[in-house]
Amino acid sequence: MLESLGSLSGTPWVYVVVSCSIVLDVFVPILPSGILVIAAATTSADAGSAAHAVGRVEAASVHDGAHLAGVFALLLCAATASVLGDMVAYRLAWRGGDRFDRAIGRSRRLTAAQRRLGTALSRGGGIVVVLARFAPAGRSVVSLGAGVAHRTVREFLPWSALAGLAWAAYSVSLGYFGGQWLGTSWVSTALSVAALLAAGSAAAFLMRRRPERPVTH
Repeated sequence: MLESLGSLSGTPWVYVVVSCSIVLDVFVPILPSGILVIAAATTSADAGSAAHAVGRVEAASVHDGAHLAGVFALLLCAATASVLGDMVAYRLAWRGGDRFDRAIGRSRRLTAAQRRLGTALSRGGGIVVVLARFAPAGRSVVSLGAGVAHRTVREFLPWSALAGLAWAAYSVSLGYFGGQWLGTSWVSTALSVAALLAAGSAAAFLMRRRPERPVTH
């Protein structure tokens, strides 16, 4: 994977591949969008380190600007694609509410998650949207659940944007600093992916532990 992304590094295609994966994994959560973001950031970091090793001071300084701009572009690309995927799923669930509602209703776990989401959003407690972005399949449940429950865009979109930015920043940082410290290697990627999975496990645990406060009238 690193070799494939490395060949695309520095071209617009790396952003296309990463964006498509992130948009689609709201419907197919098994797609490795987080791993792709980490791998892209890792190859970018390693390219920057190599430029410093072989370039003059002036050339390295110029390269630093372009290098950091590429990393920042990857972060914005990942965050934007995350929000776009959320909103597509949200709109589809809104329009096909009955069908999605029946699908969710067949699962006690999804029904409970949908109820917690609606309560949290209506109280401005959309931190559950941010946590769900890290939890396995949590993004799918949240986006589809918000659409089925007909939550307003004003309730859902700001939290989706914050969740996408937090997830993208964390994933890019893992890949970038892993590449800086360990270079482009399977060890660097494996450790970064392990850190991403650990964050997902922690988010899922926090979502389960969040108490449901009684609604006050």
